Amino acid sequence: MTRHLCLFDLDDTLLPLDSDHAWGDFVVRLGWVDETEFRRRNDEFFALYQAGRLDVHAYIDFATEPLRARSTDEASAAHARFMSEVITPALQPQARALVREHLDRGDMVALVTATNEFVTAPIAQAFGIEHLIAVRLERGAGGTITGRIAGTPSYREGKVTRVEQWLAEQGVDWGDFERTTVYSDSLNDLPLLERATHPVATNPSPALEAIARERGWRILNLFK
Repeated sequence: MTRHLCLFDLDDTLLPLDSDHAWGDFVVRLGWVDETEFRRRNDEFFALYQAGRLDVHAYIDFATEPLRARSTDEASAAHARFMSEVITPALQPQARALVREHLDRGDMVALVTATNEFVTAPIAQAFGIEHLIAVRLERGAGGTITGRIAGTPSYREGKVTRVEQWLAEQGVDWGDFERTTVYSDSLNDLPLLERATHPVATNPSPALEAIARERGWRILNLFK
């Protein structure tokens, strides 16, 4: 059985951008929304996230509104463009190599993100990460997105809850691993970092860097 667990945050950790906010900018470029109002609200929600005060349910209702007005095929085609034009150019070799290092060692690896599954599933695949723990979008008739979250959102303490649910599905628990490594840039992930035997403040915000230095955690700057 795998004895090492590795959990990666995504935005500003493995990517030098925030994929959720970038997707919002992209739908503006597509002309799906009113540019001025949508960009204003997108920036407001992003600032609340950075401050650790995001109402994730309100944000998902806002962020998925453009998708709810589009067909599944149109949304998929738009995401393929998003990957090609925004995400793929941002995939840094040092981030890919870090993920590959853990996979090659045989670690159980998961991407754990507060960004929703629609945005992040293709990104996880691009990194070669099989297991994705992301905000799950509630689906209605015919698989349509309702604007609500299914289950516990993978945000702040919810990341710990969702990881524990995922581990149980794999038939394991935190205590089954000799080493648990968590990589994150954000103070929002402090609850998850505190569950790690090897927390790594990765491209950390000033607030997280201060805590990491105080506690003697490893600090990794992938993009500097």
